Amino acid sequence: MTAAPRNVLLMVADDHGYDLGCAGGAVHTPALDRLAAEGTLFTDAYAAVSSCSSSRATLYTGLYAHTNGMYGLSHDVHNFSLRDDVKTLPWMLKQAGYATAIVGKLHVKPEILLDYDAWLLPEQPGIRDVAAMAHEAGDWIRAQGERPFFLTVGYSDPHRAGDATQFANTRDWPQVPRHRYAPADVRIPSHLPDLPAVREDLAQYCEAVSRLDSGVGLMLAELAAAGHADDTLVIYLSDHGRAFPAAKDNLYRAGIHLPLIVRSPRRNSGNLRCRAMVSWVDIAPTILDWAGVAAPADYRYAPLPGRSLLPILETPNPAGWGRVFATRSFHEINQYYPVRSVRTRRHSYFLNLEPSLTVPVAGDVARSPSWQAILATPGARLGKRTLDAFLHRPAEELYDLAADPDEVVNLAADPAHAGTLDELRAQLAAWRIASHDPWMDGVTDPFGPAH
Repeated sequence: MTAAPRNVLLMVADDHGYDLGCAGGAVHTPALDRLAAEGTLFTDAYAAVSSCSSSRATLYTGLYAHTNGMYGLSHDVHNFSLRDDVKTLPWMLKQAGYATAIVGKLHVKPEILLDYDAWLLPEQPGIRDVAAMAHEAGDWIRAQGERPFFLTVGYSDPHRAGDATQFANTRDWPQVPRHRYAPADVRIPSHLPDLPAVREDLAQYCEAVSRLDSGVGLMLAELAAAGHADDTLVIYLSDHGRAFPAAKDNLYRAGIHLPLIVRSPRRNSGNLRCRAMVSWVDIAPTILDWAGVAAPADYRYAPLPGRSLLPILETPNPAGWGRVFATRSFHEINQYYPVRSVRTRRHSYFLNLEPSLTVPVAGDVARSPSWQAILATPGARLGKRTLDAFLHRPAEELYDLAADPDEVVNLAADPAHAGTLDELRAQLAAWRIASHDPWMDGVTDPFGPAH
């Protein structure tokens, strides 16, 4: 009797913040809520970088963006790419006999290193036809027979679309009921001001989130119809926070605290909540663990920095999962602002490597109705933070998350917190060395002898 295939379905949303009905959000997400009820919702999951290509590259390599070379966006003039010696998740799974495919958005270069067998509905920036994506994926799954598969579904929702609504809500989409939101009913996140334009913008974003949710439901229905609901590890997550000021392309909580749902056929119960602080560097090790695959023994970047989540899927408060790191170097090519950060349950610490620079704003956010309204409103704040404090930051920031969850009161210069500052400085420095950060002072070869 042959063992059941250990298939993998990885669904990656684009700019979906921590907005889920099952997590108390004022947004309609029945498919994601159902997936969470069948699996494990990680309530403290974090991207390792809040920029599209860099975050996706972390998912596909298990390496931080400053390690794998994807320092910023991959498309158009930005043209960042993975280092040519990086091994990717689809490549490693293919060596173990897996069929691999991606449907929708990839947003990582060079494609030759991703090495998928099939490109279904090849990367279309802005693809919103979530039903077509699901059906293409379902047909591919059925064609694999008994061969184990790794399928990546790269959604474009709820990324801004550049149309009249900014979120591709100008038309109906096949097999997707429209769920519209009244601006008066949306919930204002703590990093945004309550302005009419912000409310209207959030209403459009929420509609795109609900369309995305419909796509997830259709994809899971295709998986079940193909007979693989019970032998497939399903992972849903987003690349980074919502495309609004002080979220996308920022390492503050709104930029990196994201949905993560894992449904494993090997678990014994459902509707689980796990409070482990986990990172997107943990996703590749989780998938490799499920597949029984390891990175090559002679791989320059082995062992990968993350850990498998499989052992903690049914543990609400596992020990040893109380810290994550994050990185930022670029977003667009002209938006250089390098930051390294460590976050614990009690504190967040940010090292801004070029504090003399003005903090850049991602292009789609800068063009958004929300940002334009903020700029046009005298005295407008980004939640509790002044606009000047957002755009101009000191070399170090330290926040007490218990007293200040919005990360506004910087304690880095407070002598009462000098011990905490020194401890987090040391943790961050050790991580930067271990992750071969080429931005380390005095380092000419980050892969040379330890310094």
